[in-house]
Amino acid sequence: MIQIKVNFMETGLLHLHSLLRWVILLLLVLALFAAFAKKDNLKKLTLPLLISSHIMLLVGIFQWFWGRYGILKATLPQGESVMKNKFYRFFWVEHPLLMIVAILLITLGHSQAKINNHKKVVTYFAIALLAILAAVPWPFREIVGEGRGWLPGMK
Repeated sequence: MIQIKVNFMETGLLHLHSLLRWVILLLLVLALFAAFAKKDNLKKLTLPLLISSHIMLLVGIFQWFWGRYGILKATLPQGESVMKNKFYRFFWVEHPLLMIVAILLITLGHSQAKINNHKKVVTYFAIALLAILAAVPWPFREIVGEGRGWLPGMK
């Protein structure tokens, strides 16, 4: 019974993490266009992006440690190191590092949006968007292994 609840929670958090990806990408593109167009209400537009990215960070940290392939749950194959195994290097090092950098840039962009510094907001958000696009385990990436769908639950 307890194992079923844990698996349901793992799957639910993974699906939430996957869905938030689309929310963040949409909000980031909208905020990027608003900053590029020098909209006055930029602070209000970037706040939902900031909040959703920080929620994503919390869910991601949980996944990083206790998720299906989390550092504290999974074990590397005998004789392999993290950096030699493409799958674990991606999920334990590359993905978290790039996403933390992207969230840091989103946070910096939001702080610049408060003072209407549109040029810096565009710069921070553009780099964050590139980092996110590079670090997402897209379905077409062979590194992902099991192959994830475009939406949670799809293969």
